[in-house]
Amino acid sequence: MVKNEVLKNGGIFPRGVKNEAYAQYFIGQSYLQGLVADSAVNVGVSNVTFEPGCRNNWHIHHAGYQILLVTGGEGWYQEAGKPAQHLVPGDVVVTHDGVKHWHGATKDSWFAHIAITAGTPEWLEPVTDKQYAAIEQEAK
Repeated sequence: MVKNEVLKNGGIFPRGVKNEAYAQYFIGQSYLQGLVADSAVNVGVSNVTFEPGCRNNWHIHHAGYQILLVTGGEGWYQEAGKPAQHLVPGDVVVTHDGVKHWHGATKDSWFAHIAITAGTPEWLEPVTDKQYAAIEQEAK
C-alpha cells in the first residue's frame, strides 16, 4: 500500500531511529524522532511511528497530559473501560491527567502521530495479543 511505503520511509516528519529507549514498553517496533529541542519548553514533542501491529503498553500520564495528532496510517487509541477508537490522519486525541490508555498501529498498517506530552508517564501492563486481536476482530 502507498500509505505504508510513505511511513516506512518517513512521513510528514522524519521517522526517526528505532525507539530503543522505550522498547520495553512496546510490543513490536516503533521509531522516535524528537521535534522540539528547546530547554525552555516543558513539554515533549515527538514524531512516533509504529510498524503494523505495534502498540505501546497501557500507561498513565501523571501531573500532565498527552495530545496525539495523527499524521499517517491507521491506528488505535483506547482508554480503560471504553471501546477502542480507530484513528486516521487528521484525528486528534487528548488524554487527560491520570487516564489509563494505550495507542498503536492496526495489524496491517503503519501508523504515525505527533505526541505532545507533559508530566511523567507511568508504564503499566502490555496490551496482550488476545486483547489486541479482539479489537481488530470487532472492527471487521
